[in-house]
Amino acid sequence: MSDLTLIFLAAGNSSRFKIAVKKQWLRIGHDPLWLHVTNRIKESLPGVRILIAAHPDEIPFMRPMCDYTIIQGGATRQQSLKNALEHVDTPYVMVSDIARSCIDPSLIGRLIEAKGEADCVVPALDVVDTVVYGGETIERERVKRLQTPQLSRTDVLRRALQSDIEYTDDSSAIVAAGGTRRFVLGDEAAAKITHVSDLAAGECLPPPSPAVFTGNGFDVHGFEEGKPMMLGGVRIDSPFGFKAHSDGDVAIHALIDALLGAACLGDIGMLFPDTDNTYKNIDSKELLRECVAKLHRFGFVILHADVTIIAQTPKLSPYKEAMRQTLASLMLLSPARVNVKATTTEHLGFVGREEGVAVMATASVHYFDWKNG
Repeated sequence: MSDLTLIFLAAGNSSRFKIAVKKQWLRIGHDPLWLHVTNRIKESLPGVRILIAAHPDEIPFMRPMCDYTIIQGGATRQQSLKNALEHVDTPYVMVSDIARSCIDPSLIGRLIEAKGEADCVVPALDVVDTVVYGGETIERERVKRLQTPQLSRTDVLRRALQSDIEYTDDSSAIVAAGGTRRFVLGDEAAAKITHVSDLAAGECLPPPSPAVFTGNGFDVHGFEEGKPMMLGGVRIDSPFGFKAHSDGDVAIHALIDALLGAACLGDIGMLFPDTDNTYKNIDSKELLRECVAKLHRFGFVILHADVTIIAQTPKLSPYKEAMRQTLASLMLLSPARVNVKATTTEHLGFVGREEGVAVMATASVHYFDWKNG
């Protein structure tokens, strides 16, 4: 059994990335970045237990993608690391940021070789440019650029992180607490992805797969007298609306399920449970906006949508174009890539008896192509 646990920190909000996609979810082939990086380093550390500290909203979607232990991260890097350390029972721990994507096996080897020589073993790079600090030129020979992963004694790191001071790396916390640090040669190729421009240096990263994914959605709602009818994001002139926890927009609900199905991100009940009063009588357009934002954060681009509304009443032909325009706007698509159809059941079934409306929807998505912008 290994005496080392490997921790990846992936709970950040990518606030400096400045695009809709979270960098953790950029696709490398079919794998999101967090999974690609984890698998890559795992090859250099066979038999090592792996923990991934993730944003709580993303954990349900990460778990089906791997057999690693995924735990809830915190609001800061340090809190995420403290959470992860609660699950560590080995004498040594190696910690890396998921955004440091091109870590060479030789760097891992240098860390392992120096294990035990200090409380924390750190990959470091010299500074070759002139350095000015506070208006004063300082000796660049005394300046180091520190990288991850860093290999620490678990008990020493735990104690060091009890401080209220937020440290940007493990070794700084350990040294501040009186521990020792040992430098090994870092790797220029192991640059951290912080800004979109950093992706250009990720030569080890293959582009996303060009695959297209399709999902289907289906929903039904019965009528409710005296309630406004919203359908496809449009107010319909009708004496009744829909029985539902939200405003009952059955077309948007089916469309959300189609989008989530295409991206394999669950279903509408998982995202917006009807047991949550937050969504009581909510405008379903807000739900669709949130769904679209989630797909974008998880690295998907919406290609098209097709919606079929099955209703004996009310008459929908006057509203189809407005629905199309509204749904396209909510999905950030051209109306040319959204289709809305309406049909009846020729008076058959509950729809034909004018008891409610059913909707079928289909949507397709592909991965955001970060390689070509």
